[in-house]
Amino acid sequence: MNSVKIERLNNLVLAELSKIIFKEIKNPLIKTITLTAVEITNDLSFAKVYFTCMNNDKDKLLQELNDAKGFLRTKLAENIDIRHTPELVFVYDESIDYGLNIERIIQKIHEEEKNG
Repeated sequence: MNSVKIERLNNLVLAELSKIIFKEIKNPLIKTITLTAVEITNDLSFAKVYFTCMNNDKDKLLQELNDAKGFLRTKLAENIDIRHTPELVFVYDESIDYGLNIERIIQKIHEEEKNG
């Protein structure tokens, strides 16, 4: 598959999974996540689903997502028209934490410069 089709599919899967989580998931912990990106392999066998959350218990959340993986994949297959629905692999998106940390470091440097 060419990269434009994969990118379009990444965006479609991201939107559909977000809708499914918002409308159909009963687990309140899972409802706290924000999906940030989806990366589907060229052969469509796997989809890395990146997420972030305000809740600090990432491990518990990852376990809950993995428990709901079958349901999410089934609903995804019902909602999008592709020959093979990829296996979902959930990955915590570290980039937001990284960005916040950089922001804190910059702010600290500015405060130190201001205070002499």
